[in-house]
Amino acid sequence: MSDATSPISSRDLAAVANLRIVPRRFYGRWVAVAAILAILAWLVMAFVEGDIAWPVVGQFFTAPAILSGLGNTLIMTVCAMTLGIVLGVIFAIMYMSPNPVLRGVALFYIWFFRGTPLLLQLLIWFNLALVFPTIGIPGVFSWRTIDIIGPFMATLLGLGMNQGAYTAEVVRGGILSVDAGQTEAAKAIGMTRLTTLRRIVLPQAMRVIIPPVGNEVISMVKLTSVASVIQYAEILRNAQTIYYANARVIELLIVAAGWYLLVVTLLQIGQYFLERHFSKGRGGRRAKRAAVQEEAA
Repeated sequence: MSDATSPISSRDLAAVANLRIVPRRFYGRWVAVAAILAILAWLVMAFVEGDIAWPVVGQFFTAPAILSGLGNTLIMTVCAMTLGIVLGVIFAIMYMSPNPVLRGVALFYIWFFRGTPLLLQLLIWFNLALVFPTIGIPGVFSWRTIDIIGPFMATLLGLGMNQGAYTAEVVRGGILSVDAGQTEAAKAIGMTRLTTLRRIVLPQAMRVIIPPVGNEVISMVKLTSVASVIQYAEILRNAQTIYYANARVIELLIVAAGWYLLVVTLLQIGQYFLERHFSKGRGGRRAKRAAVQEEAA
């Protein structure tokens, strides 16, 4: 029975050594790059030669109304994301609870707020006074709903509660990514379920939770523009107010787009460093595990 492999002769080695190495050509990539550059050049020419008053863009980029809208956008992003994260953690824990009532409430919350459009939810909150004219405890205290739920509060409730439904799924996925054996070990040494969640599970789940939540923060910055329909004075709403007066529609939309891009870029940079922080040591553990497996083999 002959060996499956035969030794390579010196003649074969010499023939291989004399072969000419030809670099691989990627013609498709060059065609794609050329097409992209042509499209970009066309877009640049369209904006340069179009009826766009660029001095107006520069004039209004730092206008007080635009900067005020930027501040309102950032405030709403922080407030709505804070509410969304708090609700997301609470309803994720309720979803995973052995109590069927808590689990049912969490399922209904996630089902409703993920199943209806965000714009519809904002309009419902903004017009809540049509259903509940007053809010309070009958015979004790009450306030007119229209005095409490204005554009800011309607936007906060709409964006925050909608975000909470999505964050609940993100948090639940992060919790499920942690090895169940660690929870069992925590129970074995007498830790309560809440302590186990706070000290063991959530810190390890953060590396899974951070990337999608970071993406949700970036999305929230842009979603605040939807609140312009209920008169919340964010960037787009204030830009619209200005171009209704001076008819410079495209210029003001470019101003709004510029600020959104700037804020989102800064958030992406922050997200990158945050993800890198929570991923520390992960590569080292993988390398050690691979080395141990290699030695065992």
